[in-house]
Amino acid sequence: MSLVETGCGPVRGSVEDGIAVFRGIPYAAAPVGPLRFAPPAPVPDWDGVLEAVSFGPTAPKNPYAPPLDALLPDPEVPGDACLNLNVWTTAPDDAARPVMVWIHGGALRNGSSGVPVYDGRAFARDGVVLVSVNYRLGIEGFGVFPDAPANLGLRDQIAALAWIRDNIRAFGGDPGNVTVFGESAGAVSISALLASPHAQGLFRRAVLQSGAPSAVAPSRAARTTGAIAERLGVPATAAAFARVDRDRLLAAQRSATAGGTPLTGGLGFHLVVDGDVLPEDPATALAGGACDGIDVLMGGNTDEYRLWFVPGGLVERIGTATLWAAVLKDRAPWRAPGVYRASRPGASPGEILGAMVTDKVLRVPLNRLADARGGRPGRTWVYEFAWPSPLHDLRACHALEIGFVFDTLDTPDSLLLAGPTAPRHLARSMHAAWVAFAHGGGPGWTEWNAERPVMTYGAEGARVVPAPREQERLLWR
Repeated sequence: MSLVETGCGPVRGSVEDGIAVFRGIPYAAAPVGPLRFAPPAPVPDWDGVLEAVSFGPTAPKNPYAPPLDALLPDPEVPGDACLNLNVWTTAPDDAARPVMVWIHGGALRNGSSGVPVYDGRAFARDGVVLVSVNYRLGIEGFGVFPDAPANLGLRDQIAALAWIRDNIRAFGGDPGNVTVFGESAGAVSISALLASPHAQGLFRRAVLQSGAPSAVAPSRAARTTGAIAERLGVPATAAAFARVDRDRLLAAQRSATAGGTPLTGGLGFHLVVDGDVLPEDPATALAGGACDGIDVLMGGNTDEYRLWFVPGGLVERIGTATLWAAVLKDRAPWRAPGVYRASRPGASPGEILGAMVTDKVLRVPLNRLADARGGRPGRTWVYEFAWPSPLHDLRACHALEIGFVFDTLDTPDSLLLAGPTAPRHLARSMHAAWVAFAHGGGPGWTEWNAERPVMTYGAEGARVVPAPREQERLLWR
């Protein structure tokens, strides 16, 4: 067993395969009672030793809706103290190792740090102190109310980073050498952290996996709050919501947000430009230099859309009329479907639309950010994950790369997406690049420049491709 002294008291973890692991350490007070719709508050000191051997409570949430529930396990741990984190380290000593902080995805309404594919032992094995974080989700983390601060889940993440700054040295980590990395909503959150004055100085590097800078006006985000309030029959205020039983609140949230996805739209949860923790739209702020001096690694997966379009058969239901309606709605050039089809012979209208939406929502905004950082302080690298999963016709879908980044391809949840034959050498290569980046060097390929080099992790291994699918990208300028 390993014993570490934190600012609130001692914690005792376990040793697994030579790695010291501490699970469920609270970084902020339990968000219940008067703290339920309030900013994160300090953790009270505890008496005795806190046993940190099991994952802590997860934020209140609904399970993924079918059919995603069969592909994305989402563990639930009951309890109120959901603002907790986990630490993997070779040893709690004074070695001052680089620190990586994982912020999970899940559309700001699902997920937790306890998903098996996020196991941090491979990072610790390779000289990194790995921290994974829980934060408030759904209406309790990203609801918009007239009587409560916005972006509570983002404020939770900032509180976790502050705890890491103050405590990670005791776990063998260097508080001055922190890399934040996250996928999907986790990456969107990190783009907001890069733009937030509240997070300045809390990290030196960032990795955005399959998530681009995004935030909306409070009035737009409040539509979800209003829809939930209508189902509950209560005013759309934090005070009214705080009096509602949590199970009933989650049922109303599930009803209000049913059918929405990050790519197809619908009611959901968003970061909002609140004039405080997020004073400006992150895309605008980052293009204007808000993340100057921070090294950024960013990218996505070739077939992101297939996680939402394929399992439920949506890709087959989209016909030519729907494709052209989307072209009109998104104000894409009329030649766009033909340009996409030229590199995808035989693709269905649903596949063409999915590729277009993937570019519009993810690839092109990240390319714009990389371009905007050119010539400014802070280095930039871009990657693409292109290895096609042999399962369920998912190909290189959203979330598939996570098991490769963590080098956890043998976990049950990674096997659900990648299968048992996923190439271990590709996982070793991708994981090593993330580790090298955290250590302060480059991930192993040329920085972003006028040639637009993209490290592509595909069926042929890892290789740099200059300006992939450039004609498609240029459609969205």
